[in-house]
Amino acid sequence: MDNVPFFTQDTMVFGLLMLCLGAVFYTSSSNNSFWKKFYKFVPALFMAYMIPAIFTTFGIIAPEWETTNAAGEITEHKSNIYFITSRFLLPAALVLMTLSIDLKAVFDLGWKALAMFFAGTVGIIIGGPLAILLISMVSPETVGGIGPDAVWRGLSTLAGSWIGGGANQTAMLEIYGYNQKLYGGMVFVDIVVANLWMAIVLLGIGKTEKIDKWLGADSSAIEALKAKVSKFSESVTRNPSLTDYMVILAIAFGTVSISHFGANFLSGVFTDFVNGIDNVTTKNMFTFLSSKFFWMISLATIIAVILSFTKAKNYEGAGASKLGSVFIYILVASIGMKMDLTMILDNVGLIAIGVVWMTIHAALMIFVAKLIKAPYFFLAVGSQANVGGAASAPIVAAAFHPSLATVGVLLAVFGYAVGTVAAIGCTMLMQVAAQ
Repeated sequence: MDNVPFFTQDTMVFGLLMLCLGAVFYTSSSNNSFWKKFYKFVPALFMAYMIPAIFTTFGIIAPEWETTNAAGEITEHKSNIYFITSRFLLPAALVLMTLSIDLKAVFDLGWKALAMFFAGTVGIIIGGPLAILLISMVSPETVGGIGPDAVWRGLSTLAGSWIGGGANQTAMLEIYGYNQKLYGGMVFVDIVVANLWMAIVLLGIGKTEKIDKWLGADSSAIEALKAKVSKFSESVTRNPSLTDYMVILAIAFGTVSISHFGANFLSGVFTDFVNGIDNVTTKNMFTFLSSKFFWMISLATIIAVILSFTKAKNYEGAGASKLGSVFIYILVASIGMKMDLTMILDNVGLIAIGVVWMTIHAALMIFVAKLIKAPYFFLAVGSQANVGGAASAPIVAAAFHPSLATVGVLLAVFGYAVGTVAAIGCTMLMQVAAQ
């Protein structure tokens, strides 16, 4: 059965997403009492994510769909909007948001950022086996399967994705040989659960002060960084000219092109290096080095940090980070477009495993944050650096303040490095739990 959305052309879909963003910003800045109360509890970023998800749920737009011709042949179609936003607008946003960064001030945020990142990693490692044990008490068949069809093998790909990213997920698929015909079901769980958790994290941003108060957190270092960047921005603020905008876009997309060029080269070099490793386990541990996306994000961030030590940082006064925020919001809308809320009911068993797993991850992070009095910012970004990776960690970080996007990137890149090793440890525990 065809599942063709109402709008199939990316030009139409992109226009619809932009209309959604325009409506969100217009209403969130309105003096109307209803909207003031509404956005007091629901962040604008959450709405930018959720409205496209609702459109996808009702079949107005779709990230992918199938058509069947008269001969019964099935053709798969896919929107390119997320690919374009993640490969072009995300690195451009990272550059523009990092231009004015004070790297020393970022490192002065202290050890709690890393502590929360590792708490998130540990939450994923222990969450998988515990979820299997808990679900097996209610529905043993859900966590069963033998050989390549064993559910624990499929869940290993979730561990790779939720600690590192797409490259680590693929590595786990290769290491544990899960039946690729069933792999789509795991990707589906990844999309549903990870996106639901991201929605909850975004919702919490609107209550940051209350959460920090409950956690007993000291957010002075974060506020100091925000104040320092804001003070610098005010000192160089000017009425931007057309030349300013053209130079800002040149810096952003010039860096994007260099990052893609370097990523193509480095991923090729490291692909040859990784393929030359004889030990299969070691080989798959370094698979992330073959990822173009990993190198693209890393290079864009490195170039941006270098530019922050030059006069290029003065373009913050012409609105560089604001333009970066525009790109981030477009990316958020494209991510929301991937979420079909009805999918939650399509595979209740696997979704239940994913929800229990993510709940354990969240509970551990909340416990550690309370224990070490870490701000909600560290909890949110530490979690997304694991679960969402480089595509969503900067989004969540920038939602607190554009100057904090770099923190999300640094933690996410770190996640790539430890992702496969940590996922292997998680899978070993899941295999034991599934016996």
